[in-house]
Amino acid sequence: MNCKTHDDVLKSVHDLEVGFIQFWFTDVLGVLKSFVVTPQELEVGLNEGMGFDGSSIEGFARIEESDLVAMPDPCTFQLLPWEDNGVRIARLICDVVSPDGQPYEGDSRYVLKRMLKKATDMGYTWYAGPELEFFYFKERGSLEPVDDAGYFDGCPLDLGDPIRRKTILALQQMGISVEYDHHEVAPSQHEIDLRYSEGMVMADIVMTYRMLVKEVARRNGVYATFMPKPIFGENGSGMHTHQSLFKGDRNEFYNPDDMYNLSDIAKSYTAGLLKHAREITLVNNQWVNSYKRLVPGFEAPAYISWARRNRSAMVRIPMYKPGKEKATRIEYRAPDPACNPYLAFATQLAVGLEGMEQNYVLGDPIEEDIFDMTPSERKDKGIGELPGNLYAAIQATEQSEIVRKALGDHIFNKFLENKKIEWDKYRVHVSRYEIDNYLSLL
Repeated sequence: MNCKTHDDVLKSVHDLEVGFIQFWFTDVLGVLKSFVVTPQELEVGLNEGMGFDGSSIEGFARIEESDLVAMPDPCTFQLLPWEDNGVRIARLICDVVSPDGQPYEGDSRYVLKRMLKKATDMGYTWYAGPELEFFYFKERGSLEPVDDAGYFDGCPLDLGDPIRRKTILALQQMGISVEYDHHEVAPSQHEIDLRYSEGMVMADIVMTYRMLVKEVARRNGVYATFMPKPIFGENGSGMHTHQSLFKGDRNEFYNPDDMYNLSDIAKSYTAGLLKHAREITLVNNQWVNSYKRLVPGFEAPAYISWARRNRSAMVRIPMYKPGKEKATRIEYRAPDPACNPYLAFATQLAVGLEGMEQNYVLGDPIEEDIFDMTPSERKDKGIGELPGNLYAAIQATEQSEIVRKALGDHIFNKFLENKKIEWDKYRVHVSRYEIDNYLSLL
């Protein structure tokens, strides 16, 4: 909508005859929260924000310090692509602040804002282009797929195609640029690729994308999920994140004279991602189920390496348009689409900038299939492993000063606290696997 100021928002609401305005914000786990404001109260909400009880939001305030304020960002004003009984609805994404107007340390958006400012202070603009995969199932709570199609299959095999089309139209109505869409490898698995954007814009887009995918699916009688690994024996859903640093219109990752077309900045940045990979895995893969995806054999990375064409590597340098400056970027393949995008992007950028600041040296690419290597071969090549489960990831992150610094003490501690509770609940659960394999034997 190209709103820049509070007055722009108020004028748009009046001119478009908007009946309700949703205020959105995100909890520490990346769950979208919202409440509704009427046009009559909007001016107050824009100027003063709207108060809410932070003690009821995951990872926010303790009960004795629970008053928080949702302060809308006028640049995020957009009409939603549907109406409620003929009434138009809009949304505004909010920063969370304390009652005195100071940024709230438990706000995920503020975490990313701080990290992007660090990049800006160094003279850079960080761009991201995540690829979020998801599944359609016939109903909520069911694993019955909508189709049995595979990678890049079209109609009539791809029965999700009409729903994806409606989702793309909804995204475009909200000003989100879509590059292309397709059926993914697993049955009923899909992907809609977004055009890259500046980091904060893209994190806001990811939150919008996930909501639209799920809501359009619901309105068409199916259920969409970003669960990383819903089907045993099939590929899980990833969020491969393409990223680059620009100065003005110049891509600082590009060097035409390098054999990989990578600048020293790009190499040090990539080395930062590799060196601190285990430490940031928890934030980028935050659920017990995330680690059912990060296993060998299903196109998700399990080992820490980089390559140009090798899709078993954790970081890849896409070769779609070799030698083209603006297309030069790195692709971090570990994250899944159920993460908190604000925190995930912040940790990725943090370790990349650390690599640049400390002049980390990037080793040689690994172009062989890492999954076919023996443990000793991987050790000889210096290939480490990503955490194999949530508990291992918790341990790696808990010792990480760079993640603590990127997230701030409040979110760092709250996030770890939540993940430890999740692991404790999971490890005492008796699964169907155990019943099937042990009950009649032991």
